[in-house]
Amino acid sequence: MKQTTEAVVAGARAPALSGQILRVAAGIAILTLSARVQVPFWPVPMTLQVAAVMALAALYGMRLGTATLAGYLAVGALGLPVFAGTPEKGLGLAYMLGGTGGYLVGFLVASALVGFAADRLHRLALWPAMLLGLAVIYALGLAWLAQFVPADKLLAYGMTPFVAGDLVKVTLAALLVTKLPQGWAERLRGGARHG
Repeated sequence: MKQTTEAVVAGARAPALSGQILRVAAGIAILTLSARVQVPFWPVPMTLQVAAVMALAALYGMRLGTATLAGYLAVGALGLPVFAGTPEKGLGLAYMLGGTGGYLVGFLVASALVGFAADRLHRLALWPAMLLGLAVIYALGLAWLAQFVPADKLLAYGMTPFVAGDLVKVTLAALLVTKLPQGWAERLRGGARHG
């Protein structure tokens, strides 16, 4: 029996699609763990979430990285305790519409930005792209948080205690990704990298 071209192409796509679904699921698990693990830091404990967002975006690229963040947000919106401080600080949409909602949206936008840079630019451009992604996270996070806290306390509540730790996490994520063997990121995203 002769196979048609369409059947061959469809058969080749099935393993690729299942591999991508597995990578997205693994990324969601990594994001969940990174939100749950608290590292002692001054003046407040920090999670590893920013590092995970940046590293996954750089390793997965724009399409798969953004799909992973969208999946993470969808799982959280459904009420699973995947975010930092859940279930103690609420679950689902109630949590997402609280003070940290803008940071969560910022993760999605930053993932697309860093993933785009990973797909199109040289590896050395990842650290500046991650810094820009961090700026996006803070801009969206602070804009949303401004609905919940007085303007004179906005930076003290939403940025100042976290920025030093986040800069360290972004730097470590960039170092990790750029020090991996060249082919690893390409294999993770299932295609060739530009640049």
